[in-house]
Amino acid sequence: MFLLGGGMETGSITELFGEFRTGKTQLCHTLCVTCQLPVNQGGGEGKAIYVDTEGCFRPENLAQIAERFGLNADDVLDNVAVARAQNSEHQMQLLTQASAMMAESRYALIVVDSATALFRTDFVGRGELAERQQQLALFMRQLQRLANEYGVAVVITNQVVSSPDSSMFAKDPLKPIGGNIIAHASTTRLKLRKGRGETRVCKVIDSPTLPEAEASFAITGQGINDATD
Repeated sequence: MFLLGGGMETGSITELFGEFRTGKTQLCHTLCVTCQLPVNQGGGEGKAIYVDTEGCFRPENLAQIAERFGLNADDVLDNVAVARAQNSEHQMQLLTQASAMMAESRYALIVVDSATALFRTDFVGRGELAERQQQLALFMRQLQRLANEYGVAVVITNQVVSSPDSSMFAKDPLKPIGGNIIAHASTTRLKLRKGRGETRVCKVIDSPTLPEAEASFAITGQGINDATD
């Protein structure tokens, strides 16, 4: 993705946020394959850890993406450790397991898809908002520690909700979940939105190294690809 100046930054957290069906999970699936490519092909020559909180991981998609990059599908799948988080506490525990795995083998990528969904369902209502934000901050700190310690790229996905204080004439009434906690923890923030047909648009919202810019891409059976129109 030329927009990102060569790919996802290692040692930091990149947030992908957007509405349903904007390509967040497909982009994560594609990264799980491309991170295994040699460095001279833009890869990270490492394995991937995928923390799935909403049951969106599809091994058959990875197999198709592997085929596109000329990789053996079985080998690619063997190199992706997938864990389904049951609740926010379990999601936290999985990072401890991830740390143990990364100490044993070369990993290039951690994906958390989505980082916020289970915190939203476990902590409901305004009365639990402070506790939710506190636990979310703890989770993000642990993620950043893993990024620092093992030099991996961390990619999280996030949903958007209607902002209660936005007027109907607001330019964009949707805001990512997690407020300042996620915003401050994420080094790079990318907003995904729908274009025409299967085309999607990725916009750099926040980054210390990249200019604010946007690029179109397409969702295909073989992952994220260049937009055709």
